[in-house]
Amino acid sequence: MPLLSTPLRWLRAPGWPGHILALLAGCLSTLALSPFGLWPLGMLSAALLYQGLKQPARGQAALRGWFWGLGLFASGVSWVYISIHVHGYASPVLAGLLTAGFVAGLALVIALMSWVWAGWLRPNSSVWLACVGFAALWVLQEVFRGWFLTGFPWLYHGYVHTDTWLAGWAPVGGVWLLGFLSVLTACLLSEPRVWRRLRPAAGGLVLLLIIWAGGRALITLEWTQPTGSPLSVALIQADIPQSRKWDPAHIDHTLTLYRDLSIAQGPVDLIVWPETAVPVLQSQARAFTDGMAKRLGEQGTTLITGIPVDEYENGELQIYNAIMVAGKEDEQYLKHKLVPFGEYVPLQQVLRGLIAFFDLPMSSFSRGPAAQQPLEAAGYRLAPFICYEAVYPHFAARLAAQSELLITISNDSWFGRSIGPLQHLQMARMRAIESGRWMIRSTNNGVTALIDYRGRITKRIPQFEQAVLNGQVQPRTGLTPYLRWRNWPLGLMVLACLAACIVVRNRTRRADAGT
Repeated sequence: MPLLSTPLRWLRAPGWPGHILALLAGCLSTLALSPFGLWPLGMLSAALLYQGLKQPARGQAALRGWFWGLGLFASGVSWVYISIHVHGYASPVLAGLLTAGFVAGLALVIALMSWVWAGWLRPNSSVWLACVGFAALWVLQEVFRGWFLTGFPWLYHGYVHTDTWLAGWAPVGGVWLLGFLSVLTACLLSEPRVWRRLRPAAGGLVLLLIIWAGGRALITLEWTQPTGSPLSVALIQADIPQSRKWDPAHIDHTLTLYRDLSIAQGPVDLIVWPETAVPVLQSQARAFTDGMAKRLGEQGTTLITGIPVDEYENGELQIYNAIMVAGKEDEQYLKHKLVPFGEYVPLQQVLRGLIAFFDLPMSSFSRGPAAQQPLEAAGYRLAPFICYEAVYPHFAARLAAQSELLITISNDSWFGRSIGPLQHLQMARMRAIESGRWMIRSTNNGVTALIDYRGRITKRIPQFEQAVLNGQVQPRTGLTPYLRWRNWPLGLMVLACLAACIVVRNRTRRADAGT
């Protein structure tokens, strides 16, 4: 304890030593996520932030939270540099500056959370309420981050527990419930006042037992049931370089490659091509896609592919990033959650033409409708998600509830050889656990995988290789509690916890003022 007392004093007190420790603590969360999987470090990271916000006033708390967020996002999502520099053609200096601005901006969300906590919520008189309230505010911060300015729902704390006992709670309340329970655990374990006396220590042990043993018990429950026979699938990973994807001179080679790899598979129920695998507008590629659908249909195979869909609406051309069942124009889904700068440019009247990054190929996609129906293929309903959409928990739940299978297509070439694709895969696994459904995940260069209804990867193929994944998926029916109730129960609990913090905080202030 003497060895820890000085760093702990620094962490709790205002000033730069505590800010630097918070920066390092934020980095620990990235090590808890995929591909590292050191999940206890995620809880340690949250506990250190909680302890670091015990004493500072609002301004210092906001700065401390910003440093913690800077550590998290600089270590966890700085792969955007690859997208900006390598694929966006920005110079190293400019790409570095844009990446730094992106990371620093995201960290402001943590600063805002810390400012609110220190200024209006922190109930110093009640250690139990402080732990619960901080966990509730953490959830609210993540919800806000997934919504504000179209959202960036990456690095949610709950993903740390994709492979722990807490995963049993995912079908009950989703990734945000996992985050709440994990942060609550971290705060409780870091609170000396809970463990100094027998009665509160016994209460803490009981609560932790309910959280963790309850999660272990929930893992064994079958929230959904198999329906029909398994489907045989073949996922084509063509490994097309991003630099050649939209090159007109390379299009024939791309289409020929997908055609030949698909025909070589023989009779299977589904063949899936990744996001924008057909790099030609639907109106121009119809002869090719219809021909492939007919040829594969003769052997009982249905083709699903990513393709840009062009439509005229009110006399104006709209182009959508889409997934379609080949040969059936009414069976298509138009991407709703678009990636800023990659698929559309905010304030494009101002930004277009300034630098190459603001003029990327196919960065003028239109947003598809929010409410769309699942795809129907091979006799089942498939909930479609294109790339980034699979990382939005609430958004994904709506379509999942109407389907027997999940399907996501992606082009993770933008991440390069960074940790980004493996983080993306972990989030896809969580969607499978939340919904109790198998997921088909087809990508251009990895990670292409089949994920079962418990989030386990049953088959995958190596990244950055031209390959085909062959396997089976089992359609499932029924609704998990999360699909039935979504985030309403957790949301009400979060608001109740925060309201209690405000009441206790104000009551304590009045009592102090009276003395």
